[in-house]
Amino acid sequence: MKALLCGKGGSGKSTLTALIARSLSDRGCNVLVIDNDESNFGLHRQIGLDLPDDLLNFLGGKKKLVEKMMEAFPKGERPTIFEHKWEIQTIPEGYVSKKGNISLMAVGKIHEFGEGCACPMGVLAKQLIQNIDLGEDDFILVDTEAGIEHFGRGVEEGCDVLFMVVDPSYESIRLSEKISKLADNAGKQLYYILNRAEGASREILSCGVPEERVISTVPIHESIFKAGLLGYEFQASVPEVGMIADFLIGHKSK
Repeated sequence: MKALLCGKGGSGKSTLTALIARSLSDRGCNVLVIDNDESNFGLHRQIGLDLPDDLLNFLGGKKKLVEKMMEAFPKGERPTIFEHKWEIQTIPEGYVSKKGNISLMAVGKIHEFGEGCACPMGVLAKQLIQNIDLGEDDFILVDTEAGIEHFGRGVEEGCDVLFMVVDPSYESIRLSEKISKLADNAGKQLYYILNRAEGASREILSCGVPEERVISTVPIHESIFKAGLLGYEFQASVPEVGMIADFLIGHKSK
């Protein structure tokens, strides 16, 4: 099962990705987290792992990938990035960090001023997700950058299910409408996670998205907030996130 989390900036995508990974791991699953946010440098700490080398460097860097893209573009082809399929266990050493049954990859980060756009990272992420074969107890969680640019790059193509994280903001509710249409156009199942939703905000958010598509409503957890603020590994188990893990396991068995 390959699941992608999306939403506006600051909605809690990375936090929930880390927590879902932990919940799946606690249930005996093997989890690969793909960090597809070129500006996020905190997800690995929430999982308790070192940040691995950018996968872009495995291919010779962004410049080399751009060259492949330019060679393929006039022919109407997509650049050939991977020569053979990977499994979670066969991802090249140095480009994955592991702890127990959780693994982490980073597609690429913006490291230098003026280094260019992130489009090559989108191409790489799209093909990476499609290139990994999963075993019976394997899951992939993709943490995306804020907004909807990844839809334009087609990153969702290789995913089985999409989660939109909706936080208590007008922008998030409006964005959910756009993402719903994009998911329909992509032929993907979209579900909602209401994050930091309590009291009146929970009622407003519940009215802003289809009720039957909400799989969990996650309140504010002070210990999680504090750990994220300090850059510590998440230790607490969150029952509302466990519901998401159970949903994924059940969805995969259908």
